[in-house]
Amino acid sequence: MKRFGDAVRLAVGTLTTVPVPAPRVIDRRVAGAAMTLGPVAAVPLAVVAGLIVAGGNALGLPAPAVAALALGAVALGSRGLHLDGLADTADGLGASYDRAKALDVMRRGDSGPTGIATLVFTLLIQVGALTGAITAGHGVVAVVIAVLVGRCTLSMSCARGVPSARPEGLGATVAGSVPVLVAVAVGLIVAALAGLVLFGLAPGLDWWRGPVAVAVGYAAAAVLLARCVRRLGGMTGDVLGAGVEAAVAGALLALAA
Repeated sequence: MKRFGDAVRLAVGTLTTVPVPAPRVIDRRVAGAAMTLGPVAAVPLAVVAGLIVAGGNALGLPAPAVAALALGAVALGSRGLHLDGLADTADGLGASYDRAKALDVMRRGDSGPTGIATLVFTLLIQVGALTGAITAGHGVVAVVIAVLVGRCTLSMSCARGVPSARPEGLGATVAGSVPVLVAVAVGLIVAALAGLVLFGLAPGLDWWRGPVAVAVGYAAAAVLLARCVRRLGGMTGDVLGAGVEAAVAGALLALAA
């Protein structure tokens, strides 16, 4: 029970700006549980984003502005952690085919042209897709599902068998810490819940679009993860963040129309 509390604190403290006490113990078991609880920790972010979309609709604000505000609130509520990871990962992959040099570029933390361009294009995709969902009348459901799907992919990226690219850092702590069956269960559960949400809250939208959105989000994160494992020799904390943003973009695209 104590370890579960530590896992909750680690997940909330790492993935959001919600103030929580520091975990008393951080080991692989706690780290794996924290990555599995990623979508639970992100529920407040999803709720805030959903409320912004609902409020923007009620006030008659332009859909692109509402989409940008909602996604901006999510970024602010997660300290821009995943966006930073996306930019660093893009810079590393674009810098060199040499593994050590690529990891060194990612470690520096400053964003180069490749990272900035990737960040801009990804945000344009996210905002554009959410704008489409808002215009179609199911923006609240779309943003909530997408935000949670992005965090669900953390367990996949930390599943056993996925190595760490470095011997230190967040990636080394969480790499391979989630049992494969647990990671699969997280994906199946969120797919089922997405279908139920669309069936109950978006009757004008086919229920199967929910599971499809989850599948597209997971596929986007999985492709990026596979690329990083081949190029970098494993995953890092930056790769985790990049996977989250890729999954959010994929899920929103699947729910855009």
